[in-house]
Amino acid sequence: MRPEEEIEILSRAILKEADVDAEQIKEEAQARADAIRQRAQEEAEKERKEILERARQEAERLRGQVVANAQLKARTQQLDHREKLLDRVFDSARQKLAAIQKRSDYNKLVAQLLREGLVQLKASKAVVRADGVTQKILKDGVLAELSKELNAEVAMGDGLEEGTGVIVEASDGHLHFDNTLETRLSRLQSQLRSSVYHVLMGEKL
Repeated sequence: MRPEEEIEILSRAILKEADVDAEQIKEEAQARADAIRQRAQEEAEKERKEILERARQEAERLRGQVVANAQLKARTQQLDHREKLLDRVFDSARQKLAAIQKRSDYNKLVAQLLREGLVQLKASKAVVRADGVTQKILKDGVLAELSKELNAEVAMGDGLEEGTGVIVEASDGHLHFDNTLETRLSRLQSQLRSSVYHVLMGEKL
């Protein structure tokens, strides 16, 4: 075989092997590219799901926050309405306290008011201040009866400019006990609010 032919055969063999290597490299490169693309798609899908989950959680949190705020606002409005309603009821009751003086047993109530005041002060000498109607009842015998009953010296003091009932003061002026009907209502108001509200709502106590 001539040298030229040998060179030709060798050249063809080299080119064929180069073609095979090139095809193999191409296939490997394609495979790597496919793998990279697959991983990228998987990572993108994973990230998409994570983003959606975070968005879902945030939406749920915001929804819960909105619901909680709405419930709190509704509850606050309900309580505000309740307090205003109760305030109107007690204001109305306070305005009608003076009418109690027209009851036939008001003299017994006066005696009880004065007795409570004297017992609270634990004073052997006291001065009682009262509104006009109550003063008349006290002077008509209630004052003398209670002084004797409790073994105390009780004198009439100045009249009350406002209030219905009595204010009892120790003779030294250091202690006093306000037992007017208005003050008694104020003292009872906090513990009566719940019961009054149930009655207003038509509920049984």
